[in-house]
Amino acid sequence: MDNAKLLRAVYRRLLSFHGPQGWWPIVNPRLGTGEYHVGAPRSAADFFEIAVGAILTQNVSWKNVDSALAVLKKKNLLSPEKLMRMPQARLAGLITSTGYYNQKAKKIKNFIRWYATRRFDWCMLREMDPTTVRSELLSVNGIGPETADSILLYSLGAKRFVVDAYTVRMFTRLGLLTGGEKYHAVQELFHLCFKGSADEYNEFHALIVAHGKDYCKKNPACDACCLARICSWHEMHAGGD
Repeated sequence: MDNAKLLRAVYRRLLSFHGPQGWWPIVNPRLGTGEYHVGAPRSAADFFEIAVGAILTQNVSWKNVDSALAVLKKKNLLSPEKLMRMPQARLAGLITSTGYYNQKAKKIKNFIRWYATRRFDWCMLREMDPTTVRSELLSVNGIGPETADSILLYSLGAKRFVVDAYTVRMFTRLGLLTGGEKYHAVQELFHLCFKGSADEYNEFHALIVAHGKDYCKKNPACDACCLARICSWHEMHAGGD
């Protein structure tokens, strides 16, 4: 199976198995948890929440991020203007559930300073060339390729595939990667071989996260995996079906 057919087959199987993921979730302050399938981003407020969430989710599960965003939202603090004025130490104290909270508070502050150069104008960012926005985001201390592409894909609708540890692990086991590729090389493979829309890139990455978290784990649950029949790792280590 060539790369394009494999990627499309994986996407179809994951979507059939897990169903649409409805990313990005937006916190409902009354419930104190994220709601999926809300059509985010619907506003500048959604954009900012997604961007902050993309920073907070570095090296931590989404459950922890959900908790931190809920705290900020319940206190009516989740806005760039309010967080810009807030002392960094206080912000760190509000996001402790995400780990590395001092560093993440600094990263959020750095992002807000960049966002201020664009007058906190979400509509302006949507009209800009995504390559330019990505370059500017990568110049912000604390924002790397994965975070920048998450902001571009999920909050600006830009067609940039997000590569994370789940992606590398899953597609190394499927035989598409060796495991030693750099971020750009993996992303370029998806850009060249998965001819989907930005919405499909969004759905595919969310499905990879869901599957990597519950099935294609460090110790994989191959017997229950919907990809077992097309997985090289399963064939070698578990004897196939």
